[in-house]
Amino acid sequence: MAAVVTAFPSKRHGGRVERGAALPLPKRDERYAAGKLLRERVPREQHSQWSPSPKRPDPVQMVVESSKGRIPDLIPIRYGRMMVSPFTFYRGTANIMAADLAGTPVSGLRAQLCGDAHLLNFGGFATPERRLLLDINDLDETLPGPWEWDLKRLAASFVFASRSNGFSAAHQREAALSCVRSYREHMIEYADMTVLEIWYARLQLSDTLAAQHDKATRGRLKKQIKKAQSHDVPEHEFPKLAETHGGKCEIKDVPPLICHHPHLNATRENLERSLARYRESLPPERRVLLDRYRLMDFALKVVGVGSVGTLCAIALMMAADDDPLFLQIKEAGPSVLERFAGKSEYANHGQRVIVGQHLMQAASDIFLGWTQGEGGRHFYIRQLRDMKIKPLVELFNPGTMFDYATLCGWTLARAHARSGDPAMMAGYMGKSDVVDKAIAAFSKAYADQAEQDHTAFIRAIRRGRIEVEREAA
Repeated sequence: MAAVVTAFPSKRHGGRVERGAALPLPKRDERYAAGKLLRERVPREQHSQWSPSPKRPDPVQMVVESSKGRIPDLIPIRYGRMMVSPFTFYRGTANIMAADLAGTPVSGLRAQLCGDAHLLNFGGFATPERRLLLDINDLDETLPGPWEWDLKRLAASFVFASRSNGFSAAHQREAALSCVRSYREHMIEYADMTVLEIWYARLQLSDTLAAQHDKATRGRLKKQIKKAQSHDVPEHEFPKLAETHGGKCEIKDVPPLICHHPHLNATRENLERSLARYRESLPPERRVLLDRYRLMDFALKVVGVGSVGTLCAIALMMAADDDPLFLQIKEAGPSVLERFAGKSEYANHGQRVIVGQHLMQAASDIFLGWTQGEGGRHFYIRQLRDMKIKPLVELFNPGTMFDYATLCGWTLARAHARSGDPAMMAGYMGKSDVVDKAIAAFSKAYADQAEQDHTAFIRAIRRGRIEVEREAA
């Protein structure tokens, strides 16, 4: 991608690579040294800095603005999820942090970013070969940008998760340090690898098990893996999500989270046309696979925190009476990073998300594709719940949190190394803990800021400025 810094330039003449031209092959040591030189312009200690700008926008107003274009009667559900705790508020306000990060120091090195790299957007899922990996699993905001932005959002999320679990300030700091240290040390390892070695690198859940020092945590994770592996085909989801009436397969209504919403009532033909456009985004062999299925039903589905109110649906596809496939159709708008990192080169934001997934994930879903609705909305499509494993963060003790922070830092480093220049990034960060301590300090300060924003959000709810709907426990 043009916006991503690459270590492999080409000599071109008249739009073509010159025949017989000696291409400047960059040496690892030279790139490492070039990264190290960047410290003179942006000292690593500066990454500890956080202070809100005097012109910082009202965070409550930014939340309200981020709801524009969403389904109106779902917006109170979104706000109800965000009010639960400072951490859930943080999860739903990637736009606020993007604006705040835009004013922080950056080295100038870029990579494909997640854009919303908090710890609950990492987890286990199945590869096309049916192996379970640990990877980033939500890339709605993906865009090329400064690598520091993803790392700071991830490290701050570990401060928040540690606070939510009642950990001491020292343990909160250690969780952030573990995350950044792992990112830096693994980036140094990736700097010594070949391009293809980095591309083929992956973290299997067996690595996750090996990294867990707590016996109870290992036991819970083993059970999760075993359950996911036993439910690795859509037939296991069918009884929970669908039912048969008079020989017709339908998605079950579980309002307000899954329902045949009026917003979708008149759009079956539109959906079929959108699915036809989606089909064209798939490689030819995947089109043959998709053509085995027929659309039976579709319904609105409320997902996540930040995505609540965007148009998200599930489609029930059938190849035979006992052969279902569930697809998730998710709206994709502009990335929250675009105002600060530059516009996407893709006209369709669904395509932006899919390309970002292929760039950052070690393996991606075989049904990943994009489309456009009749009203001009952009969407991406994937399988629903393909052997997903979510981290049970609320059950973590400090040691388990540190282990998970280490794994997430490692995962993010691998994802960034696929599109950025790991040698330059490693050279900039270096072998000392200067960057670790700086970003850990930033994470604590930013978590304090986000808690203040959450307090302002709660105050706005109490004053009637914002309407919320709390879901039944």
